[in-house]
Amino acid sequence: MAPAARQRLLIVDGYNVLRSGSRYSLITLPDYTDDTFNQARERLINDVIDFAGSTMEAIIVFDAADNAYAATESDVSIGGVRVMFTRRGQSADRLIEKLSHDAKERGVETLVVSSDAGIQDAVFGGGVDRMSAQGFCLEMEMRTRDVHEERAPEISPKRTIGDRVSPEVARRLRELRDGL
Repeated sequence: MAPAARQRLLIVDGYNVLRSGSRYSLITLPDYTDDTFNQARERLINDVIDFAGSTMEAIIVFDAADNAYAATESDVSIGGVRVMFTRRGQSADRLIEKLSHDAKERGVETLVVSSDAGIQDAVFGGGVDRMSAQGFCLEMEMRTRDVHEERAPEISPKRTIGDRVSPEVARRLRELRDGL
């Protein structure tokens, strides 16, 4: 019987990563429309899907504490990632702390992505690993670059006769050419 795979959980502080990570800088533009935030959220969700792969369970928590329409907590699964919006009056920080604490209690290896110092201190004190928003962005940039490099066809360098002959033969050919 094969040993069970080690359980791993990724928890992402959604809006903190969107605001703190250079990869999602489009939301810092003057256009704060729903479309702009939706594009940034979609990119983050796709990045988390890629980062977690098949080796980690992943949760992205978005703060809806000040949203008058967020009467209840809501979540949806997108590409295997659980996307959660807190209920009105509940901060994402508290939910992230609770999720990471509960996971640690169950013996689940947990990584929290946030640049919020309060969250980092709270989860690290509980034995949970952490990564900054910018660290996550850099990791995703490296993964993107690696994928592009793997897919790029190798282009053979241009080879000339001069590349194939010995230096002595090249010297003699130059002498012949210059003597004409």
